[in-house]
Amino acid sequence: MSGPVLAAGCVLWRRAPEGGTEICLVHRPRYDDWSFPKGKLKRGETALEGALREVQEETGHRCEPGAALPTAVYVANGRPKEVSYWAAEAADGTFVPNDEVDRLAWLPPGSARALLTRPGDRVQLDAFMGTLRPGT
Repeated sequence: MSGPVLAAGCVLWRRAPEGGTEICLVHRPRYDDWSFPKGKLKRGETALEGALREVQEETGHRCEPGAALPTAVYVANGRPKEVSYWAAEAADGTFVPNDEVDRLAWLPPGSARALLTRPGDRVQLDAFMGTLRPGT
């Protein structure tokens, strides 16, 4: 038996124009779910490299990685899956809908928490919120 499926992603965030923080969630039509940008690692790729690549591919944004967040461990399609996460501040970029991700939403943390399809993803959001300094 082979090991778990390895993937990586980011809790992508930005400073809201009116103050505070906005979280980026992506909608994947294949699963009809809302989640953080993430995906499977390519051969030879580190988890952080994969996370940054997936953010760029799924959101169109470059980002600056920050704190490591808890790894998600669950079963997907009958196989164990491990997704490494980082907090990442969005830099420049433009979202273009595609086959994998058809919508993107920037939301206040409470709204993002409510929209996440997989309740387990709230662990990473809560951990991210714990890394913010007052006024961020």
